[in-house]
Amino acid sequence: MDLAALEKNLKWRGIKLTVLATKEEAADYLAGKIKGKSVGFGGSMTLETMGLYEKLKPQNEVFWHWRQDMPADEAKAKAYLADIYVTSLNGVAETGELINIDGSGNRVAATLTKHEKVYFVVGENKIAPDLHAAIDRARNIAGPLNAQRLHRRTPCAIKADRCYDCKSPERICCSLNILWEKPMQVGECELVLIQEKLGY
Repeated sequence: MDLAALEKNLKWRGIKLTVLATKEEAADYLAGKIKGKSVGFGGSMTLETMGLYEKLKPQNEVFWHWRQDMPADEAKAKAYLADIYVTSLNGVAETGELINIDGSGNRVAATLTKHEKVYFVVGENKIAPDLHAAIDRARNIAGPLNAQRLHRRTPCAIKADRCYDCKSPERICCSLNILWEKPMQVGECELVLIQEKLGY
């Protein structure tokens, strides 16, 4: 991974890069940056592993459909309208493009709408050399592993080996989003890169 190239390419696209060594450092960093805000979370094993929800909740109003004592659709709607949105990515190209695959579309849609800031939090395993490789990673690594984790009845979930471009009603990769640069409605975008292997 060429960090200098990644930072240069992200900056050219209007996205800040912050590199931290551990998930604990990243959780502390985000807790220091996000105070007194409404915060939406997208589904993410990276955020789960970091314990970020628990870290942010004492000083913010945090909405995450994985944690909320409310219907999932209500939590997703509140997350969509939050001041700050935090999620992960399925692939990051060193050329600067950010890739996400989504089933219901809540996570992808929320990264495109009006927030003060969107934080993308990723482990170093999400980095790929170029756009093609980042898309390939999202489809053939992240998608199958997430389908298997969720016990979906899809061809990819059996071995978690690759995308079969199936037509299963339980398919979780219904949309693919490529961010070429910061969306117009978003105030700021920041990629928080953790030098550990996290999530899928």
